[in-house]
Amino acid sequence: MADAAARPTRAELRLAARAQSRAERRGAAGAATRSALLGVALPSLAALGVVGAAAVTVHGDAARRVSAAPAPEALLPTDGRSPGPDGASDAAHASRGDARTALPTQQSSPGPAAAPAPAPTPARPAVVLPVAEHGLSATFGEAGTHWTARHTGIDFPVQGGTPVMAATDGTVRTQWNSAYGYMAIVTSPDGIETWYCHLRTYRVRKGQVKAGDVIAYSGSSGNSTGPHLHFEVRPGGGAPVDPLPWLLGQGLDPR
Repeated sequence: MADAAARPTRAELRLAARAQSRAERRGAAGAATRSALLGVALPSLAALGVVGAAAVTVHGDAARRVSAAPAPEALLPTDGRSPGPDGASDAAHASRGDARTALPTQQSSPGPAAAPAPAPTPARPAVVLPVAEHGLSATFGEAGTHWTARHTGIDFPVQGGTPVMAATDGTVRTQWNSAYGYMAIVTSPDGIETWYCHLRTYRVRKGQVKAGDVIAYSGSSGNSTGPHLHFEVRPGGGAPVDPLPWLLGQGLDPR
């Protein structure tokens, strides 16, 4: 009875066989899944290894190329010049030197040239000769049949119509005299009178004049034998004095 109770029945054997079969199927499925996972993972890891290795190789090659490439300063110039001590070419040094040299020229460029100062106006003479021509036909103090007394002035033998100029600054007045003819008298600021006689006509009859102003034109009016200018000097409007020393004292020689 004990042996019969311990022996499994057919039904139990079939159940056990089914359970074992199911276990084997589950085990085989799990193994297949693990194989598939390993099959996917391993190529992925291999691919990652290849990519990493390639990256390392590329990075290493780039580093080697960078370290092997010469610095820009060490490159030889294309114009054949040798680099300087700092690696730059002579052309670069010359260019920088030229720029440094040109700076002061640009900074100190002159502006427009200043206009030259006008020449000073020469001082106007205080005394001038009464006519432009030199030479005397009669001097002071001469005696002759043409004068009732000694000659009271000097004569300039000029042609009729010659411009007669004021010898000094002053005030001019004009008059007629039977001996002197048409005459002009200029009184200077210091009181000296200069007489201009035997005139043909006047240019200025009265008013203020400057030394060198044309006041009349020579002629032969009055007691005269021909065109000429009779010139006298009378200090203070008094008696006549020799005009020659007076003119010479002013640096003028009418002879």
